[in-house]
Amino acid sequence: MKKLYITSPLYYVNASPHIGHAYTQIACDTINRFFKMAGFQTYFMTGTDEHGEKVEKAAVKAGYEKGREKDFVDSVVPHFKELWKDLNIKFDFFIRTTDPSHEKTVQKILEIMKSKDDIYKGHYNGWFCTPCETFWTELQVKGKPCPDCGRRLEKIEEANYFFRLSKYQDWLISHIKKNEDFIKPDYRKNEILSFLKNPLEDLCISRPKERMAWGVELPFAPNFVTYVWFDALINYISGMGFLDDEKKFKKFWPADFHIIGKDILRHHAIYWPIMLRSAGLAPPKTIFAHGWWTVKGEKMSKSKGNIVDPRTVIKLYGTDALRYFLLREVTFGLDGTFSEEAFILRFNGDLANDLGNLVNRTLTMVDKYFSGKIPEARAGIKNSSLEGLSRGLKDKATHLRKTLESRISSFDFSGALSAIWEVINKANKYIEESKPWECSRNKNTKNLESIIRNLLETLRIISISIYPFMPVSSQKIWQQLGIKDGIEGASLTETEKWNLLKAGHKTCKDKPLFPRIV
Repeated sequence: MKKLYITSPLYYVNASPHIGHAYTQIACDTINRFFKMAGFQTYFMTGTDEHGEKVEKAAVKAGYEKGREKDFVDSVVPHFKELWKDLNIKFDFFIRTTDPSHEKTVQKILEIMKSKDDIYKGHYNGWFCTPCETFWTELQVKGKPCPDCGRRLEKIEEANYFFRLSKYQDWLISHIKKNEDFIKPDYRKNEILSFLKNPLEDLCISRPKERMAWGVELPFAPNFVTYVWFDALINYISGMGFLDDEKKFKKFWPADFHIIGKDILRHHAIYWPIMLRSAGLAPPKTIFAHGWWTVKGEKMSKSKGNIVDPRTVIKLYGTDALRYFLLREVTFGLDGTFSEEAFILRFNGDLANDLGNLVNRTLTMVDKYFSGKIPEARAGIKNSSLEGLSRGLKDKATHLRKTLESRISSFDFSGALSAIWEVINKANKYIEESKPWECSRNKNTKNLESIIRNLLETLRIISISIYPFMPVSSQKIWQQLGIKDGIEGASLTETEKWNLLKAGHKTCKDKPLFPRIV
């Protein structure tokens, strides 16, 4: 069985999760569900980043005394887990950087690198952005604010430990050029290669405890703690059992997909592969950096008061509607603009008018013409026009799988959903063109049975196909078709087959999936 290891980034616990966090999780969850249906053994890991100066300051601001940072992060982590539950995110493991196994792994990696002389003690003289947890040299900032977030930088001069990034720069450039899928989309790869045209500065990987004590202690220097980014990146191997489950680690590493936001690309595409190279481990296969969700063209931020709370959207419109909108509205990788107007347009058009209407009309006709029972599969329609329409719908539906595999493998969620909606729209058009009501009026039972059967089979395929994106709605359609087993047990291979529904089984028409928003 083929494997797939997918990760989200770790989320800082200095603030509550927002729609940007939700976006990454939904994308990861969709990939995970899709490949599981495709027969892969998958492993999806997410978690929280709990160390560092930013978290330390947030704890103090929240009223926790120095030394009680763990109590603070323990109070915040449940908010993330609750939101993931609300969003139907099914992960295999939730890692916290305060987990003892993770901290031990960080120390082990530090020891390996130190033994290779890839870590040395030096003097740091430069600038640091606490919100971004990022170092900047004088040459990079030239007296200006943080290039990433625009906030004030702090001047730091102190003894610290450094990691020899520069030693591996040529190797990294070569690796990126030889592996076209290593950094995606391609324009993000070009950004990193452009950055690597300049010499890499060695990375400061420590903090003296006298200034910042909330972190993983350096095993060879107990008066220092590990730089939070160095610590956090190691979660991808610590959570996979690098120290305590060799069998699992060998099976799943290297990671297939690291899904991240574009603001943390440099950490993942430069620091992380070099760290792995130093530790003697293979780099991940693909790092995909998606864009931001903006409001009126501005990045969401707490200070601007334009944060979109996913829980509010879920309460008003439902989880699946949010999942659908985020993955359908914009090409994954580009920035998207979130507005209630655009959301309602998608909801009423795609979900209510197209999908919801198809389900409702089809099952209403099953009730009306066949007392709610699935009709027989009839062959040999005595109508060449209807035969052609039926063949066209069947071909469109049963060939959907290949398109989905191609588009989801390339992170084209919007394109995958568009392909599904082509089938939905064709089925709606099929109703209009096949005119089942005329077959009923003319008592042409065989043709009527064939039309309704074709629509039900199309709904079965649609139900399986939308499951990775909208698991709740998928299950509801599945149940309305009278299928007793859960949709999560279905296989993508079933979408390539026709006439799998059992004749005579009772359907269970329910209330509309997506009532129009007025």
